[in-house]
Amino acid sequence: MTRIEHHLSEERRFPPSEEFRAASRLGDPAEYERLYRESIDDPDSFWGRVAGELPWMKPWERVLDWSDAPVARWFVGGQLNASAVCVDQHARGERAQKRAIVWEGEPGDKRTLTYAELHTEVCRFANVLKARGVSRGDRVLLYMPMIPEAAIAMLACARVGAAHSVVFGGFSSQAIRDRVQDAGATAVITSDGGWRRGKVLELKHEVDAALDGIEGVHTVLVVKRVGNDVGWTEGRDVWYHELAEQVSTDCEPEAMDSEDVLFLLYTSGSTGKPKGIQHTTGGYLVGTYLTSRYVFDLREDDVYWCTADVGWITGHSYIVYGPLANGATVVMYEGAPNHPGPDRFWSMVADHRVTVFYTAPTAIRAFMRWGDEHVERHDLSSLRLLGTVGESINPEAWMWYRRKVGGDRCPIVDTWWQTETGAIMLSPLPGVTATKPGCATVPFFGVDAAVVDETGQELGVDEGGYLVVRKPWPSMLRGLWGDPERYRETYWSRFDGLYFAGDGARRDADGYFWVLGRVDDVINVSGHRLSTMEVESSLVSHPAVVEAAVVGRPDELTGQAITAFVTLGPDAPAGDELRKQLVEHVSKEIGKLARPAELRFANALPKTRSGKIMRRLLRDIAAGVETAGDTTTLEDFTVLASLRKYDD
Repeated sequence: MTRIEHHLSEERRFPPSEEFRAASRLGDPAEYERLYRESIDDPDSFWGRVAGELPWMKPWERVLDWSDAPVARWFVGGQLNASAVCVDQHARGERAQKRAIVWEGEPGDKRTLTYAELHTEVCRFANVLKARGVSRGDRVLLYMPMIPEAAIAMLACARVGAAHSVVFGGFSSQAIRDRVQDAGATAVITSDGGWRRGKVLELKHEVDAALDGIEGVHTVLVVKRVGNDVGWTEGRDVWYHELAEQVSTDCEPEAMDSEDVLFLLYTSGSTGKPKGIQHTTGGYLVGTYLTSRYVFDLREDDVYWCTADVGWITGHSYIVYGPLANGATVVMYEGAPNHPGPDRFWSMVADHRVTVFYTAPTAIRAFMRWGDEHVERHDLSSLRLLGTVGESINPEAWMWYRRKVGGDRCPIVDTWWQTETGAIMLSPLPGVTATKPGCATVPFFGVDAAVVDETGQELGVDEGGYLVVRKPWPSMLRGLWGDPERYRETYWSRFDGLYFAGDGARRDADGYFWVLGRVDDVINVSGHRLSTMEVESSLVSHPAVVEAAVVGRPDELTGQAITAFVTLGPDAPAGDELRKQLVEHVSKEIGKLARPAELRFANALPKTRSGKIMRRLLRDIAAGVETAGDTTTLEDFTVLASLRKYDD
């Protein structure tokens, strides 16, 4: 079988209101089509014009060199600096006193930095790095809470020409150690701690454990956040605030080649060591700049909040580089969405008058589970645009988001992209695209996406297959750190000349893309290749269910059998009667072939700290085998233990 079957249909459609369309950056469908066609047919002109909107230190000689495919070179010969793009151009212009970062800590403390103040802090941090011997070409690992210094440190690394590698501030010491060693990092930036659900995360302690026995790290720079006692290695460990008092606040940015590495970001595979995704300076900035501007329809008075952590690509692209390149006001929050109560996000939206809100489907489903009353008690009238990121969103969660958070007036941009793509690839443009619940809709400018079968042939309308990209785009990854062959094998070998990173999709009669989830998660039941996302969506459409994960387990008769893990709402009674109802509900929604052979109730599902369900761990549990592969990204190991206990 070369195709992925789909059985759910979605007929609801929401065009942008005339009021929104009239005020948006791009509100004319014909103009979108013209620009999109130019971006595909004449990318040199299109991307050259976009890149020209950024402040370059030296102009490029050639927009794209694809002669060594699949290694791309964008804006060849050009020079620029990411921190100058994100900070200097605004700090020295009309936006100097505009708010750049509006930060709130979990305990409720607040800080605001204007672009002029951000410029001062980035220069100060950059000079501290230089004083500790960090220079162009070095790799610096960051292990930080969500405080302004996390973004400042990223921009400071960029300013001095060092590549940063951010590790989410909840990963284990082993995860830090693996990344330090693979990247060859010579310095680490961390904090004494950070707040999460009312408790202090011992970040410095984890760094100390990670670096035990490693000789190559000469500096651990520690930012004071919580004031707790920390271990100390004399000569290596230094307090940031002490050095910051000794350096200048003037620091000229390094002129970086467009293809110089800006950062490494590690992603975990199901087996083997984490992959160090390389992103370079020029193309990445151009891609994040343009997607931020059009997908979020950024306007001068917007207050924009992406709820991700800077430890993930979403935080890199849509907290730091993309929005700041546009001169936006960005909200950052340190803690959990339900501390001290389930309405924390909504109180912040109301207090800061947030206008653009970008979060993950898993968070939306958690909000649903916690209850509508937490949303309804706050004034969310400032919101004008909503977004989702991280995985496909099921239609019912999309509709709840639209009704309860957006008041049936805010367009939703459901974005599909990856760590590897650097920037958004599929998304509605809010002033142009009529949206459909659960659908990523159309390709962004310059993205030549297609759905193909096993042989690489493009499929027809509503035929499920493999989602590929046929042409290079500016923000694409430039390889895997230290392993060029693995880069080619992982992303370019399955289909000749096509980028493929593991997702299935179909394209409907309107040309809209529906992402069906990871191909690894497709279940083959008696010759029918079923998308787990569709079975999960059918389960979540039942009023008793707030979240579901579906996996296949070996079955002698059918090849694979469907196992569903289901989290219920607070008032739903778990038991055989509800189990039967849910199985029949799937049968009615999709068909008997999709009926779960086994349905388990779970208090929680195993997730990464970015909120993605780790289905490969559920596959192991369903099959009754030991957990294999990298688990360093798992947020709560007790969830696995609970599910194993259920199995016993």
